[in-house]
Amino acid sequence: MDAFIAGMPKCELHLHIEGTLEPELKMMLAERNRVRMPYRTVEEARNAYRFDSLTSFLVGYYESMNVLLTEPDFYDLATAYLTKAASQNVRYVEIFFDPQAHTSRGVPFDLVIRGLRRAILDAERLLGIRAQLIMCFLRDFSAGFAMATLMESLPYREWIVGVGLDSDERDNPPAKFAKVFARAREEGYLITAHCDIDQPNTHEHIRQCLEVIGVDRIDHGSNAIEDEALTAEIARRGLGFTVCPVSNGFVTSDMKAAEIRRMLDLGLKVTINSDDPAYFLAYVSENLQAVQEKLGLSRDELLQFQRNAFEIAWLPRATKDAYLAELDAYATSN
Repeated sequence: MDAFIAGMPKCELHLHIEGTLEPELKMMLAERNRVRMPYRTVEEARNAYRFDSLTSFLVGYYESMNVLLTEPDFYDLATAYLTKAASQNVRYVEIFFDPQAHTSRGVPFDLVIRGLRRAILDAERLLGIRAQLIMCFLRDFSAGFAMATLMESLPYREWIVGVGLDSDERDNPPAKFAKVFARAREEGYLITAHCDIDQPNTHEHIRQCLEVIGVDRIDHGSNAIEDEALTAEIARRGLGFTVCPVSNGFVTSDMKAAEIRRMLDLGLKVTINSDDPAYFLAYVSENLQAVQEKLGLSRDELLQFQRNAFEIAWLPRATKDAYLAELDAYATSN
């Protein structure tokens, strides 16, 4: 089954590029940029990637970004991830990036996005993997800062397929950013939002995503199936979920495998993704393996995750169909 997963054409829709910063690259960039780190070796840096909650994770996550200072840094970061993803037969990925985490440190928006964009173009040409960018707003910053970031993104509109919402959800409901998302919609951006696992007021936040923001899909969000009305409305709209089982197991009590099983059984468009793989020690193949082992999934069920992902990807219909045809050919020959 692991070999079947390894060879399967894949689509990843929930991946934070800053969360792919492996300790080896982090230490290399720190040396290149003369950034002092609180540890001296790669092993010490790896040991620092330990946490027991979403909040403790975010502390280390943002600290690591201090090594990202130049356009080549963001190029190297994205290239490293795209190389790894291509080796796992990921054909298409939508990459979250957090410009506010960099502009708030004095790193220009232009520098961030140009490094990422150049890596995406080179990866498609050299590795055969296609990628698009989703710009996330940090929900623990102000709505005004989010709006300013949205406006700063407009000259690069053709490089960004959509916008999202991430970071610390406590006391930062989606409705806080209603005007920002309304303007983003006017500018032609597609919209997603994190509804993190087991957070306070999680069902209300999911409702706001549906009724106030009008999202095109939901990141994480498996708490939705605890509410029949939310589940029914999501199914009616045909919205997809980008769930991340291994990261669930790090920041909550389990992978939420039972919830993933229920979502699959209900015919919801649930997908499997890696989130922040450098921190959670699992890229997309390892996430699929973990879910398969936990639930005893069949090959058809594993293929369904990928069909769901290609279906809800922000791609033209003809491009989706081409990827789905490749997936069908793999299923037939394996």
